[in-house]
Amino acid sequence: MFSGGDYEEVARWLWNFLTSHAKREDPRIEVTVDHGGDREGTSYAATLALGDRVTAPMEFAYRDVAENRGSLAWCHALADRTRDLARQNLVRHGLADIRS
Repeated sequence: MFSGGDYEEVARWLWNFLTSHAKREDPRIEVTVDHGGDREGTSYAATLALGDRVTAPMEFAYRDVAENRGSLAWCHALADRTRDLARQNLVRHGLADIRS
């Protein structure tokens, strides 16, 4: 992995990273990374959804993601956070035992 990148490249990386870890909990989970409008060039808001069940957004500053995506420790912590959030969403809605 490497650090840096322009805003769009980092958004794509963030979406791919979050999606790969969320889908390890349930392949039906979809990830959305909002990076338009007032956020453009400065931040991202990511949500995980399973059907109509959507998590609260995870907020990221562009510079934090760009500078840390090459850090194994940072990526490990983000992977754990994403998988925990996905599991909590499944449990909260009684779907923890359903794995497609």
